[in-house]
Amino acid sequence: MDWNELCQLETDVIIKQFTMAMLWKFMRVAKYSKTALSPKVKDDYSNVTEKILSKVGKNLHNRKHHPLWLIKEQVKDHFYKHYIGRRGTPLFSVYDGLSPVVTVQQNFDSLLIPQNHASRRKEDNYYLNRDHMLRAHTSAHQWDLIHSGLDAFLAVGDVYRRDTIDNTHYPVFHQMEGVRLFSCHELFSNIKDGEGLQLFEQGHRTAHKQECHTMEAVRLVEFNLKQVLTKLMTQIFGDGLQVRWVDCYFPFTHPSFEMEINFQGEWMEVLGCGVMEQQLVNSGTETPLLH
Repeated sequence: MDWNELCQLETDVIIKQFTMAMLWKFMRVAKYSKTALSPKVKDDYSNVTEKILSKVGKNLHNRKHHPLWLIKEQVKDHFYKHYIGRRGTPLFSVYDGLSPVVTVQQNFDSLLIPQNHASRRKEDNYYLNRDHMLRAHTSAHQWDLIHSGLDAFLAVGDVYRRDTIDNTHYPVFHQMEGVRLFSCHELFSNIKDGEGLQLFEQGHRTAHKQECHTMEAVRLVEFNLKQVLTKLMTQIFGDGLQVRWVDCYFPFTHPSFEMEINFQGEWMEVLGCGVMEQQLVNSGTETPLLH
């Protein structure tokens, strides 16, 4: 199957947001049954059509031998093989069965997306009611998974946006994203004289870093992030891949980047990523310390 055929599928497989940050203790992964999709939950704010609701629960990414399943398995196997934890088990856990019904708080507020941000518009999202919606990105589960105590995970799922249908857009598509949390030891252990380096400082936000992160930490996280994702894309598309990085903006990462690959003489965006906002990870804690 070539790239054009994959683009025409209902998919947008994206690897995003690796971060340095702390961990938290409590499990708050929202779980919804199919009853959450019943007409009873709708109110005058609802704009979900029956056509879109009929797509919920298909879970194409979990159907064995489906192209989406094949891509998911390829990415998962790559991470299982190349990133091993201290006990010899895979470093990254995989979550591919989380419900696409989320709260507005999960989809936007937990990611520091401002109330007046354009991405919240009804014209761009599918709302079940004023409080619940079909997730617009797998990032809607990020806060819950991090605050359950996970420090490295991949989240996979169907996502919903009110896109105009063309050869590369469809209202239902799929994302995969990864999150990695670094402790001070993990980040600096292989650096000469790394014992004196720190993750945090009381500094100033610039175009290259957050106010609370040291420049040394950001540079190492950025290097790790780009190296990991370049290896993954090479695994998927093959050797000789031409890659370039473009600075961009996301509300929940800083600095943020997009990766583009050269395909048939043109540069094509394949993923977005960045250093997660420390405020996102520390939210709800009194002591913003690293694990």
